[in-house]
Amino acid sequence: MSTQQAQPSGSPGRYQRSVVGLVTSLVVTVVAIAGLLYFMGVFRSELEIEPEAVDYVETVQSAQQAGLTPIYPATLPKDWIATGVDVTPGDDPVFMIRMLTDGGKFVAVRQEDSSVTALLSRWVDEKTEPADGYTVPADVPAPVARDWKGYADDGGDSAYAAEVGDETVLVFGSAPAEDLRAVVDVLVTTPIG
Repeated sequence: MSTQQAQPSGSPGRYQRSVVGLVTSLVVTVVAIAGLLYFMGVFRSELEIEPEAVDYVETVQSAQQAGLTPIYPATLPKDWIATGVDVTPGDDPVFMIRMLTDGGKFVAVRQEDSSVTALLSRWVDEKTEPADGYTVPADVPAPVARDWKGYADDGGDSAYAAEVGDETVLVFGSAPAEDLRAVVDVLVTTPIG
């Protein structure tokens, strides 16, 4: 009995399968995708993401109801927005409000039982240097602290710090020092009804 092996039928493919062919097709695909992305970008305007404002007063009220005494700005300057509030209750509570000025500069108020040095190192810069301090004007009734120590770093950030009871309050950010002082002037602990 003779064994017959099956012979392949049909004709070979129309193109040659090789490494060069694979690399060529990959290059063509990448160039086509890059061209498509460029073409789509030409007709798209710049993507602008507007920060979302949060109601910090509501969070302050909740913190007060939980037995905390947060230090917060009674009002924000015109066209400023609060962008976030952090509350960490417990034995060593932390309270922080993040804001953006009308020019998009960052300002924050942080309150916690920590040293000024530790807060500056973490939130401003490890190489923060003393700068001009600030005294809240006499016409501001019952400020949370009258005298504030000033700090600045080489990158343009600045800060004011004061001890209030057992806690340190740090007002800091990339905004000009006068904007930080405007926040210092309106800080309160007033209960929200």
